[in-house]
Amino acid sequence: MKNNQRRRQSGFTLIELLVVIIILGLLSALVAPKFFGKVDKAKLKTAKTQIELFGSALDEFRLDNGRYPTTSEGLEALRSKPGALTNWDGPYLPKQIPLDPWGRNYVYTSPGEHGPYDLISYAADGSAGGDNNDRDIASWE
Repeated sequence: MKNNQRRRQSGFTLIELLVVIIILGLLSALVAPKFFGKVDKAKLKTAKTQIELFGSALDEFRLDNGRYPTTSEGLEALRSKPGALTNWDGPYLPKQIPLDPWGRNYVYTSPGEHGPYDLISYAADGSAGGDNNDRDIASWE
């Protein structure tokens, strides 16, 4: 009989396991939204920082060549010489042109509607406009 009692006392009951699973579920429900909110903010900051770095490289390109790259030349003109520019002294970026944090290309136009060039990431939704995580990140802001 003592052997039988030891077997019953040595394991967890189904109710104990369910209580632990419920507690873990509640904790993850409280922590996960805060964590994912931080990830979204980090992506927005990354896009803004990349656009600022592109802006510096574009300004350096303009200083050397007297103009910004055209829309058709795009940001790739910062990495490889477009056409017959005699004063091109690049590459103006040390690495390949990155995608935005959501995995899409930045949209570059020159001349732009808001300045000599416009550079935009359409953020999480991938389309113009939006609020919060879908808010566009633009060079003129």
